[in-house]
Amino acid sequence: MLVVLDTNVLFQSLYSAEGASHFILGLIRHQKIKLALSLKVFAEYEEVLKRKKSLKDFGMGVEDVEHVLSFLAYIGRPFDTHFHFRPNLRDESDNIFVELAVASGAQFVITNNVRDFTHHSQLRFPDFLVATPSSFVKGWRKRNEK
Repeated sequence: MLVVLDTNVLFQSLYSAEGASHFILGLIRHQKIKLALSLKVFAEYEEVLKRKKSLKDFGMGVEDVEHVLSFLAYIGRPFDTHFHFRPNLRDESDNIFVELAVASGAQFVITNNVRDFTHHSQLRFPDFLVATPSSFVKGWRKRNEK
């Protein structure tokens, strides 16, 4: 299964070792699900996670975050999003995640802001689901932890 992670999910997974976001990072780490990456998405991860406030929130140094990013770059599946698919989402910065989902054929975009992907958007996304971390984990457990 291939997924796209919104930056807020990755942020939450580093902020707290509890909860669905951290569980999802563990699934990626243990290669139970695959992470789709593009240069644009990776650049956003890097920019957000290396902010001074983020580092303080995580209780980590820049080197620690660089190790996480290096691991994601190593384990993630790279995809080019050379076309500029713009679904006109409410938050313009979320378009890169939809671009990646379309280019990669991912089954899920996992985000804490589902409403940003569904509220007043001009497009429907029949090829992938937009899910919160908790709903994704519930579904994954139902299918895989019998």
